[in-house]
Amino acid sequence: MNLKAFEKVKNQIGYCGIWCGSCVVGNGLLRELTKRYEEIIKGYGLKKWAPKDFDFEEFEKGLSSIQNIALCPGCLKDGGRENCEIRACATEKNIAECIECRRPADCKNLELLNKMRTGSRQAGLMVKTENVGQEKIIKKWIDDMKNKFPYFILFLKD
Repeated sequence: MNLKAFEKVKNQIGYCGIWCGSCVVGNGLLRELTKRYEEIIKGYGLKKWAPKDFDFEEFEKGLSSIQNIALCPGCLKDGGRENCEIRACATEKNIAECIECRRPADCKNLELLNKMRTGSRQAGLMVKTENVGQEKIIKKWIDDMKNKFPYFILFLKD
């Protein structure tokens, strides 16, 4: 696996606290898994075995489309949601993360922030919600992933 995509985002935590290294669109995992899945399907000749009502050509187009999704560079590098209110607010306040905000109780984006964080956690992403050093928490998250998923494709050698 080519780790270039992961290397580009592994040290990035967005303004909202979402760790880009845990996002399959940014870390390259979605693209890599889809590529490997396609190789397995073609290698086994599953097109010949597919049920007659299964549109294999459309399925192959879908796999190809997924592989062509642009890698997200993360919101700190102009990726993520185009008009992200959280990014705009943090930039306006000149803070790196929402957790640095001195007036969280007055946050006009709190509902959106909580929704994004909850959705991200449900999707398996890591979210920073406490004011701890970025380097320390990223190392912990990487260690957690390696321990929980020792054969995780991101950490396999080519």
